[in-house]
Amino acid sequence: MSAVDILPPVSLTDLNAEAELLTRVDRKYVVPAGDLDALVTGMPGLRVLTIDGRRSSHYESTYLDTVGLDSWTASAHRRRRRWKVRTRLYADTGECWLEVKTRGRRGATVKERMLHPGSNPLEVPASADSWVRDRLREADVHGLDPQSLVPTLRTTYRRTTLLVGAGAGRATVDRELRWVSGHGSAEVGDVLVVETKSASVGPGPLDRRLWELGHRPVRISKYGTGLALLTPDLQLNRWHRVTSRHLAAHLTLDTGVLA
Repeated sequence: MSAVDILPPVSLTDLNAEAELLTRVDRKYVVPAGDLDALVTGMPGLRVLTIDGRRSSHYESTYLDTVGLDSWTASAHRRRRRWKVRTRLYADTGECWLEVKTRGRRGATVKERMLHPGSNPLEVPASADSWVRDRLREADVHGLDPQSLVPTLRTTYRRTTLLVGAGAGRATVDRELRWVSGHGSAEVGDVLVVETKSASVGPGPLDRRLWELGHRPVRISKYGTGLALLTPDLQLNRWHRVTSRHLAAHLTLDTGVLA
């Protein structure tokens, strides 16, 4: 039994009431799976999202980009008007959402979402065209036709969500991360991607615990990193350090084979 298994539960309703944080400051860490118990043990007020008895959920995200990879490029070159459009399938329930992520003031992440109104999770349906355009326009991203977006990468992983408590935000712990594109597939084992999410710029208690354990925030993007790993022309990018230093020893690549 792990330390997460004995944490007090919190419902999705209560989690969102205390820390929905659709506009937030994120910090990401790549952590060996064996450090999870040390991370959560003794953290006051920590609770774990529990739905129908499950303390983790399987996610499938499909990223939609232009043929020229404008979304990936904006993130790779740290442009101020960065954006992502994706669909997210909660595999345990079959619920699918359409999401738009942009950059807000002071580098905050702004995520907006709606239940996917179509039957094909690999596209933006015409009925959601205006909604996507409006979300992007609010972030000063203009001239993008949502109907031109195509699926470029699919990610799957298992996520555990933690409520830090005392107004300190929430955190997600992702494991069994796998990417699939037209160039093949990649996956990492024995590695966690931990992301802390808070309303304030300053570090929270979970950040401080991670620092005590010797971990520091890293630049990692599931979309940016995954697409770069599977696309030879994109190898030199801002995520090269995390792929070569943090993920390389745990990485399995299967290029040219679709899954």
